[in-house]
Amino acid sequence: MADIDAWVWWLIAAAALGIPLVLTAMPEFGMLSVGAVAGAVTAGLGGGVVLQVVVFAVVSCALIAVVRPVAARHRAQQPELASGVDALKGKQAVVLERVDGGGGRIKLGGEIWSARALDSDAEFEPGRQVDVVDIEGATAIVM
Repeated sequence: MADIDAWVWWLIAAAALGIPLVLTAMPEFGMLSVGAVAGAVTAGLGGGVVLQVVVFAVVSCALIAVVRPVAARHRAQQPELASGVDALKGKQAVVLERVDGGGGRIKLGGEIWSARALDSDAEFEPGRQVDVVDIEGATAIVM
């Protein structure tokens, strides 16, 4: 076993770190695996054991410190696809029958909806564009 070069051991370590990456879907193992490959390259270029370990540690820590927050931000920024009545919130509608705090009718997304004004004192006449702020049951709340 003493005749196996250090770079081979680093590649074995990289493969071993890749196994839990696949099994657990934890990207940190992949970053450690890349660090092990960097250690293998350092060994292949003739770097000493201390330098190999330092390169492994620096590359692994740098990847974890840089890639994880970027990936977390990217996951958080993905817009959710609104569906059902949630997709109607924020849309514009046309008043068909006078809408006030007591009720009325609007055309929203090609369909006729019951509606009432968000502000009970507000009144919207037929033909006017209104914004849908909420849906309560089968009634659109508009302003």
